[in-house]
Amino acid sequence: MAAVLCQSRLLLLAVLCAVALQAQSTQDWSAMPARETPFWIRDAVVYEIFPRQFSAKGDFAGITARLDDLKALGVDVLWLMPIHPLGRLKAKGSIGSPYAIRDYYAVNPDYGTKEDFRRLVEAAHARGLRVMIDVVANHTAWDSVMLSKPAYYKQDGAGHVISPHPEWADVAGLNYANPDTRKYMREMMQYWVREFRLDGLRCDDAADVPTQFWEDVRQDLDKIRPGIFLLAEASKPELLVHAFDADYAWPMMGAVTRVLMAGAPASELRRTWYESEQQPFPRGALHLRCTDNHDEARAISRFGWNGALAASAVMFTLDGVPLLYNGMEVGDATESGDPALFEKVPIFWRPKGRDSFPETYRQLIALRHGHPALRDGEVVWLENSAPQNVVSFLRRDKGEEMVTTVNFSNRPQFAAIRVEHPGDFSVALRGGPTGGGQQPSLPDPLLGAYEWLIYWRPLMP
Repeated sequence: MAAVLCQSRLLLLAVLCAVALQAQSTQDWSAMPARETPFWIRDAVVYEIFPRQFSAKGDFAGITARLDDLKALGVDVLWLMPIHPLGRLKAKGSIGSPYAIRDYYAVNPDYGTKEDFRRLVEAAHARGLRVMIDVVANHTAWDSVMLSKPAYYKQDGAGHVISPHPEWADVAGLNYANPDTRKYMREMMQYWVREFRLDGLRCDDAADVPTQFWEDVRQDLDKIRPGIFLLAEASKPELLVHAFDADYAWPMMGAVTRVLMAGAPASELRRTWYESEQQPFPRGALHLRCTDNHDEARAISRFGWNGALAASAVMFTLDGVPLLYNGMEVGDATESGDPALFEKVPIFWRPKGRDSFPETYRQLIALRHGHPALRDGEVVWLENSAPQNVVSFLRRDKGEEMVTTVNFSNRPQFAAIRVEHPGDFSVALRGGPTGGGQQPSLPDPLLGAYEWLIYWRPLMP
């Protein structure tokens, strides 16, 4: 993860990921297969919703009212950030973090009632959308109902409950050495999946919770809802062997940031993909690809309008599962990371000058849905004549090949690409500012500043 991402939680997660990978260096996870994922998730696009910010009222009804818009955008899975009541003791900001939970068995009254949530899930299912919620298993608020039993929590030598990390002063760390803690948390997750027919769980800070616990949870939930999707907020290879279906592609997010903000060469994406996402991980491991989420300054703020779309072109055509976050599709620049994570800062749905954003994301999603090579095909990185500024790769399955080429610089760039049968490819989708790409054909397209081109050719049987 790039050092330029200054939020303390992101920096801590980066350190934890690095420590986890180093600690596992003696175990060759790449020699093992990743667990078989639900059939539907590899075809999916996930949309993360911060309920507090998603609508003017910030409630479940505000999400339900926009389900047709989300369906029209083309997304498949709705991930709701934590829906439970927030703690007030030691809370950050005027409202508090959604990840400082007071009661796992209740819903935040600001969002509505359990029946309101049930209506949301049922309305989403009626439209063919799947729903997952955030589970925060590593810690609770300091005024959690669980604190009536201090043995549920980590304690210092004097018997005082402690935070899981000094930087996270608003939460108290759960103690997974206690079988009663494990039982409570397992039964809580079963409750939400069983009672509300959830399709998945996004598990916050999963690397800090014992892997065996998650493997036990997987067995529990598979009995209740076969084919459920478990997403780990982690970059820890062992989690993808038996417990989780996907984790976060933190390394690639960091690489994109280094390229667009710190002057790293575009070839950094290829190096990161191989060294950080392939070599350490089980075969076939699946990663969630994002440039924007609730922990970040918005991608459009970090990369600029055109850079943000260029980054998305990579994330939607590379292997893995792409993510959109809370208004990202309209070019919203309203902050939601620290400190805005702890306040009411609604999405601005009609930002000036960004009318092209929704259609661009609809086209990227439709392209992904329409081409199996972008969902399940192998990745082949292609050499090009401008590796400092241009990234190029091929996706291939038995019926087609797709080539993505993206100019990450602010000036036009020729990029001769080494690809077989270049004359057979046609442009499937083109994006970015105009003015540079008068010659879009392979093998040596001229790309304008931040322009991207996606090519397609059929393979003969």
